Amino acid sequence: MKAVLLAGGLGTRISEESHLRPKPMIEIGGRPILWHIMKMYAAHGVNDFIICLGYKGYVIKEYFANYFLHMSDVTFDMANNRMEVHHRHAEPWRVTLVDTGESTLTGGRLKRVGEYLEPNEPFCFTYGDGVADIDMPAQFAFHRAHGKLATVTAVLPPGRYGALMRDGDRVEGFVEKPRGDGGWINGGFFVLSPRVLSRIEGDATPWEAEPMDTLARDGELMAYEHHGFWQPMDTLREKNLLEDLWQSGQAPWKRW
Repeated sequence: MKAVLLAGGLGTRISEESHLRPKPMIEIGGRPILWHIMKMYAAHGVNDFIICLGYKGYVIKEYFANYFLHMSDVTFDMANNRMEVHHRHAEPWRVTLVDTGESTLTGGRLKRVGEYLEPNEPFCFTYGDGVADIDMPAQFAFHRAHGKLATVTAVLPPGRYGALMRDGDRVEGFVEKPRGDGGWINGGFFVLSPRVLSRIEGDATPWEAEPMDTLARDGELMAYEHHGFWQPMDTLREKNLLEDLWQSGQAPWKRW
């Protein structure tokens, strides 16, 4: 399977970092979160990636163009104008980087990469700013079994604040950041048929609006429930949370 990753947005809610580089290039543990997402897919055999570029897309191009330099030891022989890379730590990845426009919305970005997809093969689709410990083989099997055009991963979002346990006015204890209000939300990890692209009008179409709405109305959108770890990186607080998990050696999304 191929995986399409959105990496073109401005990341305005984490502007402390994104004013210098695209949001997917913000680092967790010294590696871009985009790399973490790709490693998640690769751990389950998905090694062919299509990355939708926009804002500061050249930063992502330069990262992959210099991947060996980022991942390996290197000797620069200045006298002889020669570079030698030692112990190359390359991934078995095929990465297609596509400029999908500075202001193109999520659906438009997906539509623009249609020519790089296999016409009759389902593909993965996700955002370049969130990680999870999804059982991807189970998700893929779920998608193939139901035979519909689209699968969305449904998640219970983590709560933002701790909750008080009360008996009237008396506080009996605390619950540390309980999960949301019990409502399932779009977790951002999809498995799709290429036929969904016909439901995207153009660059100004957000994937989360008309395309998903029409799929739902037509009974072509199924929900795969994920009960494990899921965390977007929308704010600096969330970035620091992911960094702390990584540095502790307890990053739930690390399955490699």
